[in-house]
Amino acid sequence: MSEMQAVVVDPSVPGRLAIKSVPTPTPKHFEALVRVHAFSLNLGEVRRSQKAEAGWQPGWDIAGVVEKAAEDGTGPKAGTRVVALMVDRGWAELAAVPTEMMAPIPDDIDFERASTLPVAGLTALLALEKPGPILGRNVLVTGASGASATSRVRLGVMRARRSWGWSGIRIASPLSSRRARTMSS
Repeated sequence: MSEMQAVVVDPSVPGRLAIKSVPTPTPKHFEALVRVHAFSLNLGEVRRSQKAEAGWQPGWDIAGVVEKAAEDGTGPKAGTRVVALMVDRGWAELAAVPTEMMAPIPDDIDFERASTLPVAGLTALLALEKPGPILGRNVLVTGASGASATSRVRLGVMRARRSWGWSGIRIASPLSSRRARTMSS
C-alpha cells in the first residue's frame, strides 16, 4: 500500500497537529480519488483536533482535481477541478470523496477560494436565506469579520438589492476601508 502526507493529530507535539505519512486512501465504489490542491480551516475542526484521539485526520473543506473517477460512474470524471465537503481526512495530499459531496468548479475560481465554499459558504447562504428569499431586499450582516460573515456580505451583494457588513470594529486603515467598500458594493 502506498503512502502520502497528511495532517494528523499527535498529542506529543505543540499544537497537537503534525504532518505524517499515512496510507493512501482506497476509494469505495461511490467515491472519487481527489488530489488536494487547497483546503480551508474551520473553527470546528480546529477545536476538535485539540481533543481528538491520536491519529485522527482533520479536514472538511477541500478543492482539487479528480485523479480517479468513482467506479460506479457517478460524479465528475478524472481531470475535473472540484470542491468538496468532507467528514474528515481532507488535510492530505489525496482524499477519497463521495461523489454526492463534491461539485465541479469553474476554471476562473482558484483552488484556495473554492476551498472556503463548503462550510463558510453554505453557512452564509443558509443564514441569509433562513428568514426568506433576499432577492431585491436590503441585507445587513453584523459581525462581518469571519469567513462565514464575509461570505454572507458577498452573497448579499450578488442576490440582494443592497448589502452591508458591520464588524463592530472601527475601520482604521485605508486598506481595510477599501476592502469593506469592495465587499459592500
